[in-house]
Amino acid sequence: MAGYRDRREAGRALAGHLAHHRGENPLVAGLAGGGMVIAAELAAALDGRLEVIVALSFGPPDNPDLAVGAVTSAGPAVFDEHLLGRLGLGPADLAAASRERAAEAARRERALLGGRARRFAGRTVVVADDGVGGGLALRAALALVRRAGPAWLACAVPVGLPATIDLIAAEVDEVVCPQQPLPFRRVEDWYEEYDEVPDAVVAALLAAAGR
Repeated sequence: MAGYRDRREAGRALAGHLAHHRGENPLVAGLAGGGMVIAAELAAALDGRLEVIVALSFGPPDNPDLAVGAVTSAGPAVFDEHLLGRLGLGPADLAAASRERAAEAARRERALLGGRARRFAGRTVVVADDGVGGGLALRAALALVRRAGPAWLACAVPVGLPATIDLIAAEVDEVVCPQQPLPFRRVEDWYEEYDEVPDAVVAALLAAAGR
């Protein structure tokens, strides 16, 4: 099974597919967690600016660990409409959970950004994560950026579920995903090393990039 040694190697592999954006001073936004390791490698390789987005999933009140939606600090919530239909639920049934997670995302971003504003409007923006299965959190992050009006919106992940990549491709200007295997079970299956990336590490990556 082809894969990556770690997230840094995966980020460097992605950079080759996005080299045409070097010289555009792209803004590379990683999802807090493993996506930030990918984004840091991309930002360095593309001479870009590193940013972070916190995107959190949520579930129904009786099963909060079942991801049926995801939200960021400010962007619209994204839902798995098929799963919602199977559960007999609508977005209104998850409004409280969505607000709670959006507030948590905002708290984490304030701590990471130190009150500094992010400016996606009019920029070439690359949103990166370490892989994508169902894709709710990644799609919520993309929705946040898209709402801000970037000049060009790209999504970059080293490995992803083909059906999810197809869905994302309809929502962005460019998608890069070198490995789209079937069967696909978990993102971590495609890495030799797949450690947790806490916010302290995210903050260190931002600081190292001068953010």
